[in-house]
Amino acid sequence: MKVKSFSQILRQSIKKSKSQLCVGLDIDLDKMSPKSSDSLNNLKKITKNLIDQTIDNVVAYKLNLAFFEVFGSKGYKWLEDTIKYIDGKKLLIGDGKRGDIGNTTNKYANSLFDHFGFDAITVSPYMGQDSIIPFIKYKNKGIFVLCLTSNPSARDIQLKEASGLSVFRRVISMVRDIDDNKNLGLVIGATKPEQIADIRLEAGDLPFLIPGIGAQGGNLEESLLAGNNENGLAIINVSRSIIYSKDPSFSSRDYNEKINNIIS
Repeated sequence: MKVKSFSQILRQSIKKSKSQLCVGLDIDLDKMSPKSSDSLNNLKKITKNLIDQTIDNVVAYKLNLAFFEVFGSKGYKWLEDTIKYIDGKKLLIGDGKRGDIGNTTNKYANSLFDHFGFDAITVSPYMGQDSIIPFIKYKNKGIFVLCLTSNPSARDIQLKEASGLSVFRRVISMVRDIDDNKNLGLVIGATKPEQIADIRLEAGDLPFLIPGIGAQGGNLEESLLAGNNENGLAIINVSRSIIYSKDPSFSSRDYNEKINNIIS
């Protein structure tokens, strides 16, 4: 049986869920109001409650590994419990921004894809193709490569020119060159809407993961129209403005409806 590419899986998941919304499960008690108990059992309850309230409105969840890793081995158990609780009902993106070479990258791939079972991950391209290629062998798994991010200091490297071409444009070219299995995508920050349309032209049909909507000030409509069109799909990631809202169910439904209205 021919293995489906991640691009095919993503497209089918979007159609099935009628959603292009991804909720980031970045559970940080310091941002919650009122303050909650800091016991790990309570964190698990909060996480499960968020999933229950949002699962009908999303195509994927993005699990930022740092929010779990900070609790050490118990945090990894929480991560495993969260993945088990979602139980394959939605796509899972492991947001660790891994990037290394050689056997280290192979071990990252084994960990994130084989052990944890993520459907997609985020990867840093700073060390070049060697930091990406070991992940590509998993043809049905997605690899979202950092391209042009939302943070202000992205300009320090990503917007710098080398031989007349911005670094982030070199990332686009590199990713396209090695996307033989159709399982690569790009992370494009929503705070750069004026550049998303140009990136889409260069990126062809590579799927986009677009964070930066909501708390970071990215424009939903501009980002979605520029990144999601006849050439390629975009997933919109929203974290803080949903998971820390008074009613995550309403917030996720509202975002999903806005997204569907924009692309319809």
